[in-house]
Amino acid sequence: MDERRGQPSKQDAGTLCDEDALAQTLSAFARESEQLDPHATLVEIVRAAVALVPGCDEASISIVLGRRKATTDAASGDLPRAVDALQERLQQGPSLDAAYLHATVRVSDMATETRWPLFTPAALAAGAAGMLSLQLFVKGDDLGALNLFSRRAGAFTDESEHVGLIFASHAAVAYSVARREDRMARGFLTQQVIGQAQGILMERYKLTEDRAFALLVRASQQCNLKLRDLAVRLARSGEWPMPQPAAAAPDPADTSPRDEARR
Repeated sequence: MDERRGQPSKQDAGTLCDEDALAQTLSAFARESEQLDPHATLVEIVRAAVALVPGCDEASISIVLGRRKATTDAASGDLPRAVDALQERLQQGPSLDAAYLHATVRVSDMATETRWPLFTPAALAAGAAGMLSLQLFVKGDDLGALNLFSRRAGAFTDESEHVGLIFASHAAVAYSVARREDRMARGFLTQQVIGQAQGILMERYKLTEDRAFALLVRASQQCNLKLRDLAVRLARSGEWPMPQPAAAAPDPADTSPRDEARR
């Protein structure tokens, strides 16, 4: 395990915050973030970070998928979007270090910072005088960082770090829960819509359940569509992209009213 993960930065001197007030604020955050989808949870994390962390004027969340391209999935305003874009373009900065190195990265004064020679003057020109970036989550090759911005130098203190670290741990749990529940909901809906599509094929072509599912899989492969997307299209519009199964074709001699109506 990386010992830097969830730890204070090198500048931290161990100042403690009012833990009772912080606990109450975090409890309120937990209540407000319940039943939110993953993106809405990120938006709520950003809002709460600005309100909660001392010295924070703006905030954003950077997500790195597959340890490749970083994107800003939630931001409080134009400043964090601009600074995050600079980091992605220059491939350096505190947010990337926090995500990739699992470290807490604090920039007290952007004007005197020397760790990222290309990034710091551009970030200062954009309006960021200070930054505090905290690792938010690591899920396989997907990484996340909570980025806090100040418009004045020296705004982020040891108290800012302590509050930020505690908040980031709660935020990570909230986001993880939201993602898990979203996957479960999507899985349930996928099963439902595939079942509906199977039922349509079974009734239309007089197929068994297994044959209807096999037909869906074959059509998905031949049409280069995800099984769920194909099932949604069939369930919503009744459109079927494949020829009628030969084995299910009606007997021309059979002219029952039901077949006539179906044709």
